[in-house]
Amino acid sequence: MKTKKIPMRRCVGCLESKPKRELIRIAADKDGHVSIDPTGKAPGRGVYLCPKQECFALARKKKAIKRSLEIEISEERLDELFDELREYEKKDS
Repeated sequence: MKTKKIPMRRCVGCLESKPKRELIRIAADKDGHVSIDPTGKAPGRGVYLCPKQECFALARKKKAIKRSLEIEISEERLDELFDELREYEKKDS
């Protein structure tokens, strides 16, 4: 019997490859709206982050989210995403 392949994705903060289910996807649709995608299936371009504040802070410092999504994101929207990410971190604890 074959073992099922586990999809791997790379966190843009710490740059570690992990199983897709362990990461949180941030998606940008064609209109430029950026949001956290809990299902991992929303249309549009996406980046993956570990559910840790440290990874989000690293990604923000390196401007990796803006660069990977290829759009401009305001600092206010990044703050909102950071707050939403805290909720995911609490769920995992």
